[in-house]
Amino acid sequence: MNNVLIRPATIADFDAIYDFILDLTSEYFDKSLLRQCYETCLDTSNTHYLVATVGDNTIGYLSCHGQVLLHHCALVYEIQEMYVLAPYRSLGAGKLLLEALEERVNNENYAVLEVCSNMKRKDAHRFYETNGFTLTTYKFKKMP
Repeated sequence: MNNVLIRPATIADFDAIYDFILDLTSEYFDKSLLRQCYETCLDTSNTHYLVATVGDNTIGYLSCHGQVLLHHCALVYEIQEMYVLAPYRSLGAGKLLLEALEERVNNENYAVLEVCSNMKRKDAHRFYETNGFTLTTYKFKKMP
């Protein structure tokens, strides 16, 4: 973990993050449209984008968005994407990304930090449980 650094994401990180999102979702996204969304979110309050680096290489990414939810009567943060390149997962980059996020939001008055994870990602579920998350909810989707 000594050589993994965590920092806020910038515009310059977009190409790496685009590749991470494609791998994470196994879907194609229009790169220019995704870049517009990325740039908008970088300037949005209660949004945290972090990258993990080793030297000049971006090896991981985490995005987290906060919103006030009535059923909590408070700010709720949800990790939307988290990805670490496979060869670097054993270095603890994911744990460092989570720790850096918690440091950023700890001074804010939030009720809960949540994460959704695809049901097929059993390794990710173990990772989140090992790092203090508890399975409490099912998420249902309906596509337009």
